[in-house]
Amino acid sequence: MRAWQVYKTSGRDLKLCWISAFLRLGSYGVTNQVLTLFLKEIGIGEKEMGWFMSLTLVGDVCISYLLTWHADEWGRRRTLTYGAVMMVLSGIVFTWSENFYVLLVFAIFGVISPSSDEVGPFKSIEESMMAHLTPHNRRPEVYAIHSLVSISGSALGSIFCGWFVQVLQDKRIFDTQLQCYKAVFAVYTVLAIAKLLSIVFLSNAAELDVHHHEEPDVQQVLDETVPLVEENDRKKSRLAPETFSVMVKLLVIFMLDSFGSGFMTSAWTVFYYSVVFGLGPAALGVIFFAAKIIMALSSLPSSTIARALGPVKATLIVQVPSAIFFMLVPFAEGHLSLSLIMFNLYNLTTAMDVTPRQILLTNIIKPSDLTRVMGVVNIGKTFARCIGPVFTGLLADRGLLWCCYLISGSFVLLADFVLAVLFYDIDSHVLRNTNT
Repeated sequence: MRAWQVYKTSGRDLKLCWISAFLRLGSYGVTNQVLTLFLKEIGIGEKEMGWFMSLTLVGDVCISYLLTWHADEWGRRRTLTYGAVMMVLSGIVFTWSENFYVLLVFAIFGVISPSSDEVGPFKSIEESMMAHLTPHNRRPEVYAIHSLVSISGSALGSIFCGWFVQVLQDKRIFDTQLQCYKAVFAVYTVLAIAKLLSIVFLSNAAELDVHHHEEPDVQQVLDETVPLVEENDRKKSRLAPETFSVMVKLLVIFMLDSFGSGFMTSAWTVFYYSVVFGLGPAALGVIFFAAKIIMALSSLPSSTIARALGPVKATLIVQVPSAIFFMLVPFAEGHLSLSLIMFNLYNLTTAMDVTPRQILLTNIIKPSDLTRVMGVVNIGKTFARCIGPVFTGLLADRGLLWCCYLISGSFVLLADFVLAVLFYDIDSHVLRNTNT
């Protein structure tokens, strides 16, 4: 298998990036299972939960913008170290505090994921590192492995959390549910410390000024404009006009997608199955473990699809059915098995667009601009995702949480349509380089 060969021959820095991603998503998976339940235990209603999640994502936008824009200047390892320290501090505060405003401050300025997905500056910087450390023709497999280990970490975090809370309850180790949930945040803190250690061992090769692979020239794309820019001063604070033009198009697509996804984050999905079907922590842990494992396994074939069809067609062929499956989940209310079938079909397809999108982005942006563009795109995605949870909280308060599935899927389909219109012709150019 090509991905296995790429893994075996990859250098230490790539493997440390994968370990770091595994630990990070593992910690997000752990807390995602209990975040809404924890907030409910300290007396927070659905509307306030929505605001909490949205403001957390707003804080992530601001911090991520600052860090990713200057990561190449300040040093990637230094920037990642700061992010990991903030994860540790957030975990400590959530372990000990019950004050809503204190929790909100550390969720905003620290790193707490309300969706079990990527937050903070980590993903953008890691992807840029991997692009610079990897020859062009190995990137599909490198990004597929990164997606696999990330989602696997989230899956194991979910199942561990469900088992951990159930054991604490059965053994009556703590007197209250709230104490059990706080113990989960203590686990989050330990994982954050382990992540911090993985960053410390990165070498100088991870920095932009030390090592990077130049991109092949992708010309005559998108109405004869050239999205790649000439190599400028790497510490220049502005993007070239050509790069900016492509970045805006990518932002429109990714922000539409994320805007829809924000209406039904993973934390709200946990809340949905807890309320609608009355499932306990162990059952929820098993459900989300299975969902994440399915998602992780689907990430490896995504590199093959991207290599065969090109990044745009590969994205469309999985994203469209994914959105449809997600929209069908609430129509199975009262039938848990049918609901889980739709939910797992969604998970089977939803992560298969990650590798194609990474390939698209890293093929049309020059290395000197890559960290900033990836950072801006991920910040834009997070900003768009900020809006949804507020309305989700309002709808949930009125017993209309199921509507958020429909809203989410509709915007994902709209994003796919825009992607096809703006970038459909680029596949043939990317395929020539990817398969050489």
